[in-house]
Amino acid sequence: MIKTLHHRACHLCEAICGLAIETQADEAGHLAITSIKGDPLDTFSRGHICPKAVALQDIQNDPDRLRQPMRRVGNDWQAIGWQEAFDEVARRLWDIQQRHGQNAVAIYQGNPSVHNYGLMTHGNYFLGLLKTRNRYSATSVDQLPHHLSSFLMYGHGLLLPIPDIDHTDFMLILGGNPLASNGSIMTVPDVEKRLKAIQARSGKVVVVDPRRSETAAMADQHLFIRPGGDAALLLGLLNTLFEEGLGRDSGLPVDGLAEVRRAVAGFSAEAMSPRCGVPAQVIRQLARDFAAADKAVCYGRMGVSTQAFGTLCHWLVQLINLVTGNLDRVGGALCTTPAVDLVASTAGGHFNAWQSRVSGLPEYGGELPVSALAEEMLVEGDGQVRALITVAGNPVLSTPNGRQLEQALDGLEFMLSIDLYINETTRYADLILPSTSALENDHYDTTFNLFAVRNVSRFNRAILPKPEGALHDWEIFVGLAEAFAALSGKALKPTLPPAQLIERGLRAGPWGDSSEVGLSLATLAEHPHGLDLGPLQPNLAARLKTPGQRIQAAPPLLMADLQRFAEQAPPAPDELVMVGRRHVRSNNSWMHNYHRLVKGKPRHQLLMHPDDLASRGLLDGQQVRVTSRVGSIEVQVLGSSEMMPGVVSLPHGFGHGRHGVRLGIAQAQAGASANDLTDERLMDRLSGNAALNGVPVRVVAA
Repeated sequence: MIKTLHHRACHLCEAICGLAIETQADEAGHLAITSIKGDPLDTFSRGHICPKAVALQDIQNDPDRLRQPMRRVGNDWQAIGWQEAFDEVARRLWDIQQRHGQNAVAIYQGNPSVHNYGLMTHGNYFLGLLKTRNRYSATSVDQLPHHLSSFLMYGHGLLLPIPDIDHTDFMLILGGNPLASNGSIMTVPDVEKRLKAIQARSGKVVVVDPRRSETAAMADQHLFIRPGGDAALLLGLLNTLFEEGLGRDSGLPVDGLAEVRRAVAGFSAEAMSPRCGVPAQVIRQLARDFAAADKAVCYGRMGVSTQAFGTLCHWLVQLINLVTGNLDRVGGALCTTPAVDLVASTAGGHFNAWQSRVSGLPEYGGELPVSALAEEMLVEGDGQVRALITVAGNPVLSTPNGRQLEQALDGLEFMLSIDLYINETTRYADLILPSTSALENDHYDTTFNLFAVRNVSRFNRAILPKPEGALHDWEIFVGLAEAFAALSGKALKPTLPPAQLIERGLRAGPWGDSSEVGLSLATLAEHPHGLDLGPLQPNLAARLKTPGQRIQAAPPLLMADLQRFAEQAPPAPDELVMVGRRHVRSNNSWMHNYHRLVKGKPRHQLLMHPDDLASRGLLDGQQVRVTSRVGSIEVQVLGSSEMMPGVVSLPHGFGHGRHGVRLGIAQAQAGASANDLTDERLMDRLSGNAALNGVPVRVVAA
């Protein structure tokens, strides 16, 4: 038996930890994985891995994973050939667009799309031919406010300053739990050691969260906050910085800072305290501590994105870093210098160039908010969506009001899914086209290198051979494009495999042919443990895409949104609200079919403060019914003092196995879907991002 050691990065979350994977060939030459461990020589992750990495073997061997195209016939599925599938897709989509217009076809791209570079490089090769304005993705589930605030302030939605965690003295985290997420829009492997290193150098970590999360538990200070109150806290902090003269000149080219100062003058810590539940004196002291630190950074993530003022929150995060002189500063918030520079090679984007048909929600970068997807299928009239393409997504479990979306999917004329599984969403598809597995694919992280806390680069070679008759994801898109172009008569430009496109990007990038590094795929082949290109450095001023290359501190849309915030009614004091939560063993809705990740005690219960249990006559561990405007679920409740009173927590991504969908794991681990409770009408009205946190609910005995 021949054993071989391979090195590549894990693609299952944003941390992109380096792996040492051992394979063994049997007498017939078939390869099997015998070991997956952290790579101690990886320049970025330093040997660290989380439990998800070892589940790569479960994905590879999962009997539920599809390995050939499947056509739905009634309630059954039958295998068909690739060309037959391509031709049927082209024929059905072309017919629907001819009868109902281009926008009658909608597209939804799920979170795994950014984890597979073939989907990134070639998705639009086919999807772009459809010329539909009904495009949606997971971006408007949990991160659109990040991109919109950067677009308005810096001129490009991917110009996102990242916490310089390895050099900061004070890290303020709002709505983030990096010990569970491994960082999010902050590619940071081995995050626990990096946070502890801040404390070891006499720095401070402060976490603001309605739950004492895993990260909050190891922080120097944890502040409970009323869900949806983050904008109030941030305004109180910014107001204090201005009022007490705690600012520091950043030296950056900025327009509108004086206008901001005038606009936030009325949002004092005392005025904001009732809105967020944090005492005014605590808000003021936090502002003073942040400003007094030599190097500090404010970081907001999913908890502040998925609420009614998500874009306002991220704007305020940027302003706090800017006003204290910590934007574009070592130890503060810095932008990467990525080897494949998507900021330099793409336009800044556009916002509100068109709106959704039914609710008039704005597009961003060519995508509409996913909260509008179901109604665009259900509401009759010109422009109604009649067909849907899903790419690596399960929106029934991952987008608001999943039951409504199920109803909409059931009424479609045609649905295509490019996916590895028959799941709660793809069960409605007429055709499912599965690609090869991750370990049978090359990969390069264009997205997560853009958000990394160090400048790094690596190319991941396939570990296992491509099975006979299988297609990579990019080959599926090419096949679909060729079939659709042949039928429609549309011109199709030649394309290259993803690796060759990455080669071009590397050579054209800041570390490529014009630099001393001369980065290329050949260079990366000489660095199987990844190539470290050094710490982040100030570069924002030179990369700005705004007119005149000046930071826009007071974009009119955000200044106007301050008025919407000021006019919002105060929260009901006795109202129970729901927030989500993450766990290191899962990633949204696509990690619950693997034994190594779901084993152990169930983790899908509702968490509630003991006082809230007692006041409702509920018992720890009993079955309860949770009800929101859109629906009800039954789930076990656990008393937990880590919850803020008045707040309950239910993890997202569960609810598998309904409607007879085949499930490899025990039904007891399937849980209930939080998105049967989240409300598609609750959103950040500025961006359209779903408000998955702060959902009003009632909890009674089941």
